Order: sequence, then C-alpha cells, then structure tokens
Amino acid sequence: MNEIPPYLQDLNEEQRAAVFHEGKPLLILAGAGSGKTRVVTTKIAYLIREKFVNPRSILAVTFTNKAAREMAERATAIESSATDAMLRTFHSFGAWFLRRNGEYAGLSSNFVIYDDEDMVTVLASIIEGKKKNELKLIAHQISRAKDYFFTPESADLVFINHKSEFRKIYAQYEDALRKTGNVDFGDLIKKPVEILRDNPGVAQKLHDRFRVIMVDEYQDANVAQFELLKAICSPETYVCVVGDDDQSIYRFRGAEVKNILEFPDRFGGADIIRLEKNYRSTSHILDVADSVVRRNTGRLGKELKAERGAGVKPMLAFLNDQDNEARECAALIDNSVRVKKNSAYSDWAVLYRTNAQSFGFENEFLRRKIPYRIVGSLKFYEREEIKDALALLSFVVNTKDEVSFRRVVNKPSRGIGASALEHILLERAAADWDIEAAAENSAQGLSAKARAGVVSFLEAINNARKTLLTPQQENGAQVPDDSSRILKAAQGLSRCVADLIENAGIAEYHRSHDEVSGETRVSNLQELVNGAVLYDATPEGLADFLERIALDRAIEQQDDGESRVTLITVHNTKGLEFRRVIMTGLEQGLFPRNDKEGDDLEEERRLFYVGATRAMDELYLTSCACRRVFGQTTPMAPSLFLEEVDISKMRIVGSPPYGFKLPSVKEKSGKAAGHKQKVSSDGRWRLGDRVFNEDCGYGEINAIDEDAEGPVITVCYENGRRQRFLSRAQSSRFMKIRD
Repeated sequence: MNEIPPYLQDLNEEQRAAVFHEGKPLLILAGAGSGKTRVVTTKIAYLIREKFVNPRSILAVTFTNKAAREMAERATAIESSATDAMLRTFHSFGAWFLRRNGEYAGLSSNFVIYDDEDMVTVLASIIEGKKKNELKLIAHQISRAKDYFFTPESADLVFINHKSEFRKIYAQYEDALRKTGNVDFGDLIKKPVEILRDNPGVAQKLHDRFRVIMVDEYQDANVAQFELLKAICSPETYVCVVGDDDQSIYRFRGAEVKNILEFPDRFGGADIIRLEKNYRSTSHILDVADSVVRRNTGRLGKELKAERGAGVKPMLAFLNDQDNEARECAALIDNSVRVKKNSAYSDWAVLYRTNAQSFGFENEFLRRKIPYRIVGSLKFYEREEIKDALALLSFVVNTKDEVSFRRVVNKPSRGIGASALEHILLERAAADWDIEAAAENSAQGLSAKARAGVVSFLEAINNARKTLLTPQQENGAQVPDDSSRILKAAQGLSRCVADLIENAGIAEYHRSHDEVSGETRVSNLQELVNGAVLYDATPEGLADFLERIALDRAIEQQDDGESRVTLITVHNTKGLEFRRVIMTGLEQGLFPRNDKEGDDLEEERRLFYVGATRAMDELYLTSCACRRVFGQTTPMAPSLFLEEVDISKMRIVGSPPYGFKLPSVKEKSGKAAGHKQKVSSDGRWRLGDRVFNEDCGYGEINAIDEDAEGPVITVCYENGRRQRFLSRAQSSRFMKIRD
C-alpha cells in the first residue's frame, strides 16, 4: 500500500474517505465543528496533485467572498497550482459567465450590476404614485421571486405577491432592464441558467471546461442556485456538495433545505459521507444541541461524537426577568474574568434571537465596565431610530437643544427646509435662545407648508410635556386603549415616551422605512419604551431617564488588548466559535416565536442547534419568568425547546415557572439523597442541596438551623469558604441547582 502523503495524514477516516471519493456524485454531510472546510480544500489539492486533474477544470463555489478567499488560500497552501482553479461565490461565477456569454441574453460584456438602491430607481422611473418605502418592498419581492426562479408569467408568483399589479410591475421592470442592457443580482444566477437551457452549444462548452464542481455550505443554496448547479453539470461531471442540513437557518433569504435533503435523489443516487467527529465542542454540549434538533423530521440524520471529551455540563438558569438576566450574565462573565481569572472577555459570547434584546446587556455591561462588541448591527444607542427618539425626548427637556431640534424637526418631512430652519434659528436671540419660542415667533415668516409643519412638531412636544405635568392614573385605573398604536406602553414614563415617538411621526417613519428593516426598527423603539417603565412619568423622571442613558453612553470601554465580550444574534453566529456561550431568551414567543410551526418551527430548532454548537467549553441557557413586552411586564412560558432538551446533561439553576415541568431526571444517589428527611421549615432547602452564588461559585448546604427569624442556611463552597444566610432574605443571586 502506498504511503499516505503528509498533508492527508492528519485527516480522520471519514474526512479521508471524502477526499478520496470519486465517480458518483457525493454529499458530504458535515456536522458542526467537523472540519468541512479542511476537507474541501484538501480535496481540491488532492485532485490536482494525486489524480492529475487540470486545476482549470475545477470549479468551487460558496456564498461569501471571505469564504471563497479562505478556500483559495488553504488549497494553494497545499498545492500551489490550485491557484488556477476557479473558486468563487455563486454571484461572482454568474457575472463571469455573463461577461463571456451575455450576448445570448441581449447583454453586452460591459453591463452594469444594479444593487438594491438601483432597483428602486428603476422602479421609480416606471411607476408613478408610489412612495420610496413601497418601491423598496417591490424591489425586495422581485429579488425574492428571482431567488425562486419565478418569472412574471410563473403561476407560483402568487406566493411572493398575490396581486395582479405586482405581476405587471415585475414585467415592466424586466423590460426596463432589457432596454438598459443591465442586470440585477438575481439575474446573475437566473440568466446563466436561461442561456444554458436555450443554447446547448454554450452548455457543452461549459461542461467541457469544468469537469469537477464543488459547492460549499450547500444547505444555504436557494432554488435558483440549485437550478444553476444542475445547468452547469453534465452526466460526466464529478459533483461534490458539502453542507449540514441541521444548519440551514436562512429560509428568510430564500435558502431551501430541501436542496440538501433531496440531493441523493436529484443527482442519481449520490453517495453520502457523514463527518461526525466534532473537534469544537464537548459531548455534553453536543448532547444538548442534538436532543432538540433530532425532533425535526426534515433531516438526514447524524450522530456527532466529541473528540474533546465530556466536559462541563451546560447550565440552564431560570431567572425573574430580563434585568435579572442581564445582571446574571454580566456577573457570570465578571466572576470568570476578574475574580477567578480563568478566561478572557473574548472567550465569551452572549447570543439572542432579536437585535432589540441587546439593550439590557449593553446597559449592564457599560455600568460594570465590561468591554463588548456588537456583531452584525450597530450598538443600541447608535441606531438611527434610537437617536431620533432620544433627540425628541431631549428637546422636551431642553428647548435650547439645537442639535436635537435640527435632527428631528423635519423628520418625517414636514416641509421645513434648510431656509425655513435657518429662519427659525435666527430668531433665537430674541427668544432668549429658546428654539421652541423662536419657532412660534417666526411662524408667520414661513411658507404655509413649513408653518403647518412647525405647528405639528411643537404640538407633539407640548403634548408630551403636558403628560408629564398631569397627575398619573392610580393603579387599577383604566389604561387608554392603544391597540391601534405602533408602540405599546403601560405604567410610568413609558406612556409618555411611546406617545411622543408616535405623535411626532418617528415610529411610522421608521416602520415604513422599508419592509425588511422597518419592524426591526420598531422593535428597537419598543425596547426603549420598555426601558422607560422603571422611571416616574414626571419631568424629573424623564430627566433621570435621559441622564442614565447619557452616563451609560459616556462610560469608556476598557481597552483590554482587543478582548471583548461578543453580543450577537444567533443567526449571525454561523461559522463562528467561542469558548463560552450564553444563549438567552429561551421563552415561548421569543425563541421560538408563537407563530412558528411546521417547516418554520424546524428551522427554529436548527437555529437553537447552531447557537449551542458555537460553544467550545461551556454553554449557558437562560429563560425568564417574565419580560417587558409592549411596555408591560408579561409572564413568559419557557421555550418548548426546554421540554425537548436532555436535562440529564445539564445543571439547573433557579426554579422553573409554576406549571412548567422539566423532563424527569433520575434522582442522584449518595449524600444529597440521604439527607432528604432534613428540610428547612419553609420547605425551600434541604441538606445536600447544591447551590450557586455569583461571588463564591458552587457549594452545598451542610447545615440547616432554625431561629426566631426562620431557617438559617449554612453553605460550604468548593473554594473552602462558608456562608450563612436567612432563608427569607435569599438574594436573587443565590440560587439552588438541580443537577
């Protein structure tokens, strides 16, 4: 037997089998952390070096420029001639093809590629009477139609937009593109397929050029990309796709998990090689992730095996609310980095389902001076909609605030142009620099439209001020019906904040900004409203609210050698890994949302799987008993995923909400079981109970005494420290653990 080349010796048996495979089409079903990129790049080098495949005949496609560059660098590091292989994104390959064959679709080789804004411009030129946000929605829907390979004549176009008007607009848009001789991003996939289908000679030329075609992250392919793959393959082409059906989480972008599930059938009984050895996470972490995703019916199935051993059991913490959640997460990180000194900030990642959830963590981290970075979005207070809302509130407090006035007086548009704005500001000296008074005094010198705009803006400001000066309703009094409002509020300052943002038009402005980001912006504004619940609905309460925000924003981030805690949505974690991961907000209605069922619910399970498998050493899950929703404190039920998770692999902190039953776990034998008869008089503690304290770590109750004030509990911690506390004075930071 020939000796295995050095660059193949470190591969495991399954990885090596995938590299050596030839003949039939191949699906490499690569689990999280199984080294798939290494397999793809090694296979490219192997084909060139050992099988003498012409590198120019190899095409490898993926989904991001970064991934394509990494593939190229790693392949050429093994075999220098791999630089002649074509490693591109799908869209880059489509552009390459159209530059050479676009004439078959009426394109010259110097066509321009239109982005989203260009699409809106084209639509504006052919449609009258539509606002920009409406045009953005139409552009988004046209892009989605092309992802599914729908034409204006396709019967299935109704699944994108059922209105006949949309079909007509789509056709007009396509005609406008033909006349300009340009394409959009969807055309970079769609038009090559159409050319290859209609021109056998062009297809044969491409088939002769590319004899090996590989696709990375195949679970993220949409329908149009699948059609392109079929079109560029001939019966003689060696096709190899790599992906993980359990990590298909981009359905909202058009990704179709059926592409990978049905690959063996669509490509002539393809072989499947499973990469199941995980080099990232410990077995307890993998067991928790797998116990949820295995509930899905739409999967090919695999059993990940941890190469790093069992590790520490993940922790599931039941907490009171999102404020408690933020404090506990911060305390956990602080204790590890500053007290125990067994980790760096960059080891930690806090994951959440929606961007708006970062608000509480950012505030708490700023107060504790924990350095952090936001991945995939702006920091909460840097978001445009939040800056707009704070500018409105600041002007209510201080009508001499020119910066805030300039930012929001004409947002949304009220006909107050630059000349009208300067006219108002010129009157400040005569009004003791009070901009509100200057605006009122100068109104007669403005156009009718600008004057009406100033009046409407000042009315919203004055109404907010009156709300703060009006005695608030007593508890139990009727709360005004706001079911038709964009933002919801309840007690405290939240109603004033919600009313001002809504009455000034900021909420509607950002909701209608575009279909894709509008709801996210409204969610962020709602989170700001929620934060105001804790303050009195008085001028002093508003000033305190703004002061706290200003102080939080002013706290300088520590420069810890670029070491930062990562705050990130679960979707954005794909392809990343962290030593310690905290996955937050595991409540029904949040993760998953209540409207998720069928295929959508299965994708939510895959999202949980992706989040959990980002963890290398430690995984923490949090679930809150209540959360501020629409300005009101709302009871939350634990996520159904917590009913599916393998509890025997976890440590439980805190008590589940009433009515929620964890899956049964066999009772531990030994000391804890032997002390069942010794229970505190209030029934809360027993000898042998395991507990956790953020300052002292893990410990065990070794004494229960009774005195006039109730049970006194003694805990002996793993670090040797002893502590006594009154049961009735138990801190929320002192929690019982269920193993």
